[in-house]
Amino acid sequence: MLGNNTPSLELLFAQLGLPSSLAAIELYVRTHQLPRHLSLHEAPFWNKSQRDFLISHLVQDDDWAIWIDELNQQLHLDADKLQIA
Repeated sequence: MLGNNTPSLELLFAQLGLPSSLAAIELYVRTHQLPRHLSLHEAPFWNKSQRDFLISHLVQDDDWAIWIDELNQQLHLDADKLQIA
């Protein structure tokens, strides 16, 4: 974990080794939308370390899990819009 900082979406991106500014997160979310049937951890753009981090913290249901769930929802926004339409 990054120091004693409380997990947040920005810190999650930093932990995953991704640019973590609000603009970078918005761009990432916009350009990495997932189809409804694909789970977050199955996305082809994660490396092994990132995938392991996501899975382990979801399984532990720790403070990171909230932000991983948030990322999951954001990366499925287009799929959800298509479902509603």
